[in-house]
Amino acid sequence: MIIEELKDNEIQCIAEIEKLSFSKPWSEESIKSSFNSESCKFYTAKTDKIVGYIGVSIAADEGYILNVAVHPDFRGQGIGRKLVTFLIEKYGESLRFITLEVRPSNIAAVKLYTSLGFNKVGERPSYYSNPVENAILLTKYLNSNLEI
Repeated sequence: MIIEELKDNEIQCIAEIEKLSFSKPWSEESIKSSFNSESCKFYTAKTDKIVGYIGVSIAADEGYILNVAVHPDFRGQGIGRKLVTFLIEKYGESLRFITLEVRPSNIAAVKLYTSLGFNKVGERPSYYSNPVENAILLTKYLNSNLEI
């Protein structure tokens, strides 16, 4: 498996993974809009096809994970962990922290993030719909040597 930057002609593929993964998926247009933004980067996990992806928004020295998704046929193989680890390693020297929101009911994701050093720093009430649920805000602090 390789992880590489998303290409324009692959947006439809990750939109399909979105639809299979989330109750309220991003549209292909939303993904394309973020992809075309200078502050956002998307990376894909590939075998002979795209099996997962991760998106991040960078603002100054802060990283915000937009989405992480793995195709249902490839879950449970550590692909999500590899994608998040890739992001931590890629941006570990240039970012002060990486943060994200996650449903508390997504126990597998919460366990993944906490095992990688993310800690709960807050909640966002009624953040999710279908069903309505709070979001847990998780943050991993990276490079504390960055100047303010």
